[in-house]
Amino acid sequence: MAFNGNEGTYITLTQGSTWTGSYRSANPDGVKGHFFGKTKLAEMLNQTGCVGLRFYRAIDDVGAEQLVVVGVVSNQTDMTSGLILDKSVLCPPYCDSGSGLNGGGGQ
Repeated sequence: MAFNGNEGTYITLTQGSTWTGSYRSANPDGVKGHFFGKTKLAEMLNQTGCVGLRFYRAIDDVGAEQLVVVGVVSNQTDMTSGLILDKSVLCPPYCDSGSGLNGGGGQ
């Protein structure tokens, strides 16, 4: 299968809240989320040939959970000679306490 840049499926807030709630229940002390800024993601997506991003789970040098992000070309190959992003802003401590995806009642 060749990637075309349209991979993935949108889900509802209800489904997302259920899934993230299941994760929080199974990992009560774990990282709930990762934030990357728009500029960094756009720079990665704007690399020549990039059709999307792949997120690898990782543990950084101080033992914190991280995601390592790399661009991907249509033949499913990581762009390892391009930009590689990590050091997301973690939730907690930087969370949206009102979000249904974080256990709050908000949208």
